[in-house]
Amino acid sequence: MVNYAALALLPVALGYATPLSNRAGCAAPVDGLVGYGAGVTGGGSGSGTTVTSCSELSSALEGGGVITIDGILTDCGILDVPSDTTVIGVGADSGLTGGGFILKKVSNVILRNLKLHNPPESDDLIALNVATKVWIDHLDLSTDGLTGDKDFYDGLLDITHASDDVTVSWTKFHDHWKGSLVGHSDSNGSEDTGHLKVTYHHNHFSNVNSRLPSLRFGTGHIYSSCFEDCPTSGINSRMGAQVLVEQSSFTNVALAITTNLDSDEPGNAVSTDNIFENSPTDITQTGSLTPPYDYVLDEASCICDYVKAQAGTGIVN
Repeated sequence: MVNYAALALLPVALGYATPLSNRAGCAAPVDGLVGYGAGVTGGGSGSGTTVTSCSELSSALEGGGVITIDGILTDCGILDVPSDTTVIGVGADSGLTGGGFILKKVSNVILRNLKLHNPPESDDLIALNVATKVWIDHLDLSTDGLTGDKDFYDGLLDITHASDDVTVSWTKFHDHWKGSLVGHSDSNGSEDTGHLKVTYHHNHFSNVNSRLPSLRFGTGHIYSSCFEDCPTSGINSRMGAQVLVEQSSFTNVALAITTNLDSDEPGNAVSTDNIFENSPTDITQTGSLTPPYDYVLDEASCICDYVKAQAGTGIVN
């Protein structure tokens, strides 16, 4: 049975931003940056450098700018991405396997149209550490699925250590234990509080065990996304984090939205106009969040079909 649910909250407790357009159906543009990461320009508009090997990619990253990956590069290891850089893939099948990216103490970075699979052992596919103004768009992030040691790999996308002003859009997260972690430790509030502002929109999470995302201390705006077959937990708000979840669809997701899991202190979550099918929630406190930007909401009733077709690689270049 499908439960169309939204929390009815007192106006004095919560203010909502007005979306740019509340469409009947799903037709939001697939090409364009909105959310907390707005204003990111990456490496600019030049043609940049095209790379076809790990050594070429490593060399190109030393100078930043626009870097285009053509094909799947194997066993590149974890690569540092500098400020003012765009890394983008060609077509539907370009990126890394056996590698990943770290953005540490950098700003103004775009990662786009990349397929990333299986980081090195114990690493993330993408790690943000004191990184600001980042746009992650139309990626395909995965490992080998829910088999073996859940800690052999770390996260698909981890945003930690006071990283801020990040947008994650039109990305497929699938076949992995740990999806996306925002805030790495209950004891890191002195660094993280006031930071870790992230927008997730038009993403597809499938066969990911947990962290869809998991947020500590920060602010998460999650809208028009699809969550399917996630066996342990979905969106996990904790340690005072504030989350607004809008117009998203959850099917077979254990604890689709929770504020009382895994940490010493609960988080806050507001759920509005979402669909839950065999996907219970445990929201113990709501708080308030008004996103400071315009955005286009697509409806939960059609969002899964839409993001399955339009998220991931091969859609934009």
